[in-house]
Amino acid sequence: MELIVAVYDDWGIGKDGTQPVALSADRKFFRETTRGAAVIVGRRTIEDFPGQKPLPGRLNIALTRKGGEIPGFTVCSGPEEAVQAAKASPRAMVIGGGSIYRQMLPMCDTAYVTKVHCTPESDTFFPNLDTDPDWQLSQTLQSGEENGILYDICLYKRK
Repeated sequence: MELIVAVYDDWGIGKDGTQPVALSADRKFFRETTRGAAVIVGRRTIEDFPGQKPLPGRLNIALTRKGGEIPGFTVCSGPEEAVQAAKASPRAMVIGGGSIYRQMLPMCDTAYVTKVHCTPESDTFFPNLDTDPDWQLSQTLQSGEENGILYDICLYKRK
């Protein structure tokens, strides 16, 4: 299983349920990388989706303890159930938010991490894979600058 995340220099990923700084290059990479995959996402992150609608061209799986129905999403109450639901697609990608990443990280072997080189205030953080002995930076896929902000799109692999 794979995951995709954008992090700031302090490994923050968001504040108040949204990204304080979002780059169009990262959004494009996200769209291209997740197209055709099952995406596993939490309820709070869905609230940040445009119109709170499922992402087109993907099997959208909501991982939530609250249960209930979310139009356009397969609702799962636990990580194992989400993994089973994702088997309907050739790829499965965890796309957030913070609690979903924490639950699903042990099941992932590949991480696409966009490092956005700034440090806006964050209240949600992703584990620092650079200091995690189980993970290694495999390659930098793309580097650039957008609106004066440098970024690197990195591929991490579980050792």
